[in-house]
Amino acid sequence: MKKSWVVFVGLVFLLSGCSTGKTTEKTKASETKAKQETTLYFVRHGKTMFNKTGQVQGWSDTPLTDEGVQGAKELAIGLKETPFVLAYSSDLGRAMSTANHILDEGDRKGVTLETLSGLREWNYGGYEGRDNADMWTPIFEKNGLKFDEEWTQYGELTRKLSDEEIADEIAANDKTGTAENYKQIVKRSKEAMDQILVEAKVKGGGNVLIVAHGSEIPTILEILVPGGYQGEDIKNCSVTTVKVKDDTFTIDKIGDLSYLEKGKE
Repeated sequence: MKKSWVVFVGLVFLLSGCSTGKTTEKTKASETKAKQETTLYFVRHGKTMFNKTGQVQGWSDTPLTDEGVQGAKELAIGLKETPFVLAYSSDLGRAMSTANHILDEGDRKGVTLETLSGLREWNYGGYEGRDNADMWTPIFEKNGLKFDEEWTQYGELTRKLSDEEIADEIAANDKTGTAENYKQIVKRSKEAMDQILVEAKVKGGGNVLIVAHGSEIPTILEILVPGGYQGEDIKNCSVTTVKVKDDTFTIDKIGDLSYLEKGKE
């Protein structure tokens, strides 16, 4: 009787151990899967001098205005509770400055800013620094529209032309021949995103901060989610989020200003 009881207890313990082992393995697998989920936080930089004066700003760079600095600081407060495992920006000063303001808020231990030239704004070649009207008026008029500094009909333009068509039109109109065409923009943007996604996977997923530009962010969205961007407005200090799971990309929000508004409270 005593021997049978010992055997019974041993068997129960053995089965219990097997069950616990399976549960532990299942839990680990679930945790690993959760860690592999990544959310990309694309932020457009704060307002700059050229944004204010209505001048073309691609690879040319002007500093954040007082309003731009204030916006970056308010956005930083709005994102304070959002943990980031990695942080990137283009190597243009306005993007780097905005990113550094964001990283100054919250617990950012172990997170350092990495700059990538592939995240730069489109290169507008000979139009850089000139009035916006010089570059945009011919394109608007060709499509039966009128350009103004309020960009009133820009939405209509983007419904008529894709980003590819717009970039190639700018490149074709640039007499210096130095503006990027769409193929060139996509190539360096894709290289930058490939690097970011590999490094995010090595980290095991999480939130990734990417500070870029008003035309560059839609280009990246088209690379990740073809047809997902439909000309939505991407204002200074807005946040656009893309979720990555099992190598599938889903746009969450475009041009979200809620974090900026939260930082003003």
